[in-house]
Amino acid sequence: MDVMGDKATLFETGRFVQPSGDEDEGDAAEELRQRLAAEAGDVEAMSVLGAMLLRRGDLDGAEPHLRAATAEGDRAAANNLGVLLHQRGYADEAAGWWRIAAVAGSAAAAHALGRHHRERGDEPAAEYWLRQSAEQGHVLGAYALADLLEHRADAEFERWLRAAAERGHREAAYRLARALDARGARESGGDNGVGLVAEAEQWYRQAAARGHRRAALHLGAILEKRGELQEAGRWYLTSAKDGEPRAACALGFLLRDAGDSDSAAAWWLKAAQEGDGNAANALGALHAERGETQTAERWYREAMDAGDVNGAYNLGLLCAEQGRTAQAEQWYRRAAYAGHREAANALAILLLRGGDETGAEPWFSKAAEAGSVDAAFNLGILYAGRGEDAAALRWYERAAAAGHTEAALQVGIARLREGDEPEAERYLRCAAGGGSAEAAYRLAAVLDARRPPVPTHELGESLQSLHEKTECEEWYERAASQGHRRAQVRVGMLAAARGDVVEAARWYREAAEAGSRNGAFNLGLLLAREGSEPEAAVWWTRAADAGHGRAALRLALVYARRGELAEGQRWADRAVTLGPGEVAKRAARLRDALREELSA
Repeated sequence: MDVMGDKATLFETGRFVQPSGDEDEGDAAEELRQRLAAEAGDVEAMSVLGAMLLRRGDLDGAEPHLRAATAEGDRAAANNLGVLLHQRGYADEAAGWWRIAAVAGSAAAAHALGRHHRERGDEPAAEYWLRQSAEQGHVLGAYALADLLEHRADAEFERWLRAAAERGHREAAYRLARALDARGARESGGDNGVGLVAEAEQWYRQAAARGHRRAALHLGAILEKRGELQEAGRWYLTSAKDGEPRAACALGFLLRDAGDSDSAAAWWLKAAQEGDGNAANALGALHAERGETQTAERWYREAMDAGDVNGAYNLGLLCAEQGRTAQAEQWYRRAAYAGHREAANALAILLLRGGDETGAEPWFSKAAEAGSVDAAFNLGILYAGRGEDAAALRWYERAAAAGHTEAALQVGIARLREGDEPEAERYLRCAAGGGSAEAAYRLAAVLDARRPPVPTHELGESLQSLHEKTECEEWYERAASQGHRRAQVRVGMLAAARGDVVEAARWYREAAEAGSRNGAFNLGLLLAREGSEPEAAVWWTRAADAGHGRAALRLALVYARRGELAEGQRWADRAVTLGPGEVAKRAARLRDALREELSA
């Protein structure tokens, strides 16, 4: 065939697609060269030409060339003929040609044959041929073998995933990273676990660099957890741009935390529109914070429709905040029935506030058994209210073990009542460390009781010289700084014992102004000693009006000295009523003396 001189004419007739650039011209020229060689009987050219036409989708054009090359023993042609027949739907005939090529040493054919047997459910045959392919260094064969072995829970799958990943298979790199990550989590705490997690990160990085969007998502999550937010954001962005909605959602949270709520909303919107329920919830929360409750409700419903049970829970919260109790209960129930433990706890609280203790208890139990720490604590409160202290303590202990501060306080108080001071101290330390002012005060009191007694007068001032602060003083001060009134009074007394009158007055005043009658009384004593009896009387009056007997007695003495006997008698009578016993006796004697003086 003399076509070489007629090449331009062939292009112009449309029998060849006109190339759009140099590369296409090169491909067309190569195809023409292979065609001429094939027509001249070159077996390799027949095989190459058939492969070129097959790759282009020209099955009819490819088949005769591939069959001719296969008949001459070309194994690549046999493999490609199998591919062609498989595409035509002749799977069994395709397998026959793959077998011929595989036996002749074609790794690609062995891979295809292994895949064929796996699709037919013949796993032993699939493993045999996939292993043949993988051991010859075929990347897809190694990956397919790893997939089969992982399905059978054979630990060897990691070896072949690694082999495929090392040859550039990005899905293999991603799955190897996932496997290493999972093993690292199971072995967390040891050096091996740390090493596995570090290796997993490297494979995530390799897969992400090759464009694997889920690998980029996981890499971003690792970096975010480590505090490397800028790089985490870059990988989230890469993944989100590739269409991964979870990455868009995560990027939104990063931007929100950085103060850019508008950009965060844009990424959440993109993720929510792609069906990410978490992003829809985030949008709902954002609009709820802005007071846009209708828009918030719409997004919470979108989250719920996307299968995110948090949507129903958040709808319940929104309705509860608006006082729509019936609707709140409806949404809490929906989320609780779907297994949302905090919704179950919220539903129980709602029922309890409505007086339905019987209905609340099983929901508290369900939430607590599912791991809700707040529900466990609430069960403790419920049982304590019924006087079932042993049951209450069990739930308090459960919540305390999970880090619930107030539960730890309740266990500490219970242990103090039982006389188990070491255990009480342990729980009180946990609660105080968690920020409980009451626990800090009670812990300080336990430590304080162990100190040898120091003689004091009624101002709380010791007769010893200045000393360094003890641990109990530090806990008193922590509680006082959190507004604990009894702790403030005690810190004032300890300051007075050190001779620091200014510090003592500051703490007494803080306690008094917060409503502490002991703080008001002690502040009065301090002011009287410093020569400010009129101001002292103001604070004693406040303390006496709040029921402080000693303050009433002090006022009776002040008015008696001033010659205002009737007022003195009135406050003495008040002190007799308030007590305690010793004060009542002294006040009675003063009242009787004033009465005699008035009647004389």
